[in-house]
Amino acid sequence: MKEMIVVLDFGGQYNQLIARRVRECGVYCEVHPSETSVEDLAGLSPKGIILTGGPNSVYAEGSPLCKKEIFEMGIPVLGICYGAQLIAHVLSGKVKTAPVSEYGRTEVTVNDKSVLFKDVKSTSITWMSHTDYIAEAPSGFEVTGHTLNCPVAAMEDTEHGLYAVQFHPEVSHSEEGFKILGNFVRDICGCSCDWRMDSFVETSVKDLREKIGNGRVLCALSGGVDSSVAAVLLSKAVGKQLTCVFVDHGLLRKNEADEVEAVFGPDGHYDLNFVRVNAQDHFYEKLKGVTEPEKKRHIIGEEFIRVFEEEAKKIGQVDFLAQGTIYPDVIESGLGKSAVIKSHHNVGGLPDHVDFKEIVEPLRMLFKDEVRKAGLELGIPEHLVFRQPFPGPGLGIRIVGEVTAEKVKMVQDADAIFRDEIGKAIQNDPSWKPAQYYAALTNLRSVGVMGDERTYDYAVALRAVITDDFMTANSAPVPFDLLTRVTERIVNEVSGVNRVFYDLTSKPPATVELE
Repeated sequence: MKEMIVVLDFGGQYNQLIARRVRECGVYCEVHPSETSVEDLAGLSPKGIILTGGPNSVYAEGSPLCKKEIFEMGIPVLGICYGAQLIAHVLSGKVKTAPVSEYGRTEVTVNDKSVLFKDVKSTSITWMSHTDYIAEAPSGFEVTGHTLNCPVAAMEDTEHGLYAVQFHPEVSHSEEGFKILGNFVRDICGCSCDWRMDSFVETSVKDLREKIGNGRVLCALSGGVDSSVAAVLLSKAVGKQLTCVFVDHGLLRKNEADEVEAVFGPDGHYDLNFVRVNAQDHFYEKLKGVTEPEKKRHIIGEEFIRVFEEEAKKIGQVDFLAQGTIYPDVIESGLGKSAVIKSHHNVGGLPDHVDFKEIVEPLRMLFKDEVRKAGLELGIPEHLVFRQPFPGPGLGIRIVGEVTAEKVKMVQDADAIFRDEIGKAIQNDPSWKPAQYYAALTNLRSVGVMGDERTYDYAVALRAVITDDFMTANSAPVPFDLLTRVTERIVNEVSGVNRVFYDLTSKPPATVELE
């Protein structure tokens, strides 16, 4: 059995990022709801447990808590932010509203004699996000860190293997955060840190064969990285029992539908049962008059399933529906106590009734970078593995407001221009490459002048981000001359657009996508 660290989810938005950082340390990690019982935790045989942050106050009625017995299992525990306060609260320390809230980059001083802070600078910048604080550490705990306004920024009870930090070591803004998590899993939990993606692929193929048996599988293939890796993984496991259905919902990037068919279709690289469904008009009709983002997502998700059901009837009995759901999809759609940021069409948009025995999601526990590693392990060409990320609902959430065929063409053409110019810039300087970049159509219309005539047209928003994990991201420093060139091309070549904006917002507070 592989070593595992369990993350208990108390509702924070960095919970999957904690799991990803642990995996970067070479240790497999899963996120489980905060209400997971002590018995179920013991059954997982974790080498360590991490309690996440969360939006609640531990002393407020109805806030998620944990059993004291978790701290008596003999398994090391690390509490982060809300998790740190939870340890203090449950073990009879004192948690109060802080006289001064801390949010953002904060200087923390720690005791570098602590194993948790081994090789960590005694004073460094961390990421804080709290309005409560630990006013008094529980009996048996030593205070090992503080800030100007937070007297207990870190504490530990080494005898019982309990550790707590008020800041977020998982966030890249915490300078020494990765070292701290590494010290916890390696030196405190005793993990050997030898988990690798090749073992995931081998194990997944075996598990899929056992799960599916002689059943037939219908795979939702969008041509994106996630669904492509899922399809090849399933093909390796069950071969011709798999049928891949590609739905052209009219919300893809320019020429993308034909490109997907060229790769996965009869003349493509893979021996798949490939079916293309042209359903553009159907989706446009369903989205007519709809402006609310969540409703658009749910409509697109439900119609996807309905199309698959119709295709399943044509090919006969289908036992499983396969999807390329990945871990960030799950967390952003709401896992356990976590708030819903946005529903993903392959997570939160499923209708109540689905005509399949079961849904198979072989990548559900992986982050985007791990999906790419799995793709390389499966022998998928690099140009497919490192393709630009694209949301399941497609341009439906890159068009603010109502979706129409006319608007789709505008954003497709603008997006193609932006990606073309960025691609040229990357060729000239390969060291510079945003993690994701695209054009979106805002719902803003404004007055302009083109050809000595008044116009009243739409504004396009350009978005480019740099990120390691897509859980946090910063706006990419796109050169101004490049932005100028893109703007000139868009307003001259795209009918219906007379303004171009560049989005400088980071994630958080924004998301990478507009809706």
